[in-house]
Amino acid sequence: MRTSSRVRVVGHGDRRRRTRRRRALWGGGELLVTVGVLLMLLVVHQLWWTNREARRGAERKVEALERQWGSDRARDDIGGGAVNGGPSTVPTPEADGSDAPARQRPSTRVTPPRRSQAYAVLTIARLHLRVPVAEGVGKADVLDKGYVGHYPGTQQPGQAGNFALAGHRNTHGEPFRYLPRLRPGDDIEVETRSATYTYDVDQVLPRTSATDSGVVRPVPRSLVRPGHGYDAPGHYITLTTCTPEFTSRYRMVVWGKLVSTRSR
Repeated sequence: MRTSSRVRVVGHGDRRRRTRRRRALWGGGELLVTVGVLLMLLVVHQLWWTNREARRGAERKVEALERQWGSDRARDDIGGGAVNGGPSTVPTPEADGSDAPARQRPSTRVTPPRRSQAYAVLTIARLHLRVPVAEGVGKADVLDKGYVGHYPGTQQPGQAGNFALAGHRNTHGEPFRYLPRLRPGDDIEVETRSATYTYDVDQVLPRTSATDSGVVRPVPRSLVRPGHGYDAPGHYITLTTCTPEFTSRYRMVVWGKLVSTRSR
């Protein structure tokens, strides 16, 4: 008895379809690997390279400011007067109302800095932070350089009112990354050409809206969480940064009060 068997014939069309599927799968795999590498490089650039470059630039700017101030003070000593917008002195009347002999104190008149100009140095010992302060809070010309930015329209260091600052918490030098470590009583120093102002941390607002403008008013008080802030005029400093980390949804706020001024 003869047994017949059927042999399946594979056509050229089937082989071509299988080849195309293999090529598509291989191409898709290569594309995924490429995208993964690009994403990894982007993360490395954001988390490492931008921090490295911004920190270096900020350190160089601090050194440049200190050299400039030292040179200006040397010229003041030689010339006997203030230069380049330095502090002038005004007589302080004696207790009896006479002017002689008159003591001297730095004038509170300050020449406003130009936009994006670095003009002060912020030092926070607990955070091992020493960073330039520049006018404005623009990203490209201030914050992304690793600087801390001064909110335009708020007061200057040592002045009555609110000296309000902003800084990155992540990437681009991230000067305020460890702001949550600050505790009441910690020192915040602001150095300018004419004086060093020391503030003590007084209040911390862990989270508020990014649009909470009350925190940078002359008498700072949160409009979102009214239990945080002040009711009376004073000499305040405000530090703001994004929270939680790697987002910009909310803001964290640290407030301090001026406790001493030391002329340079």
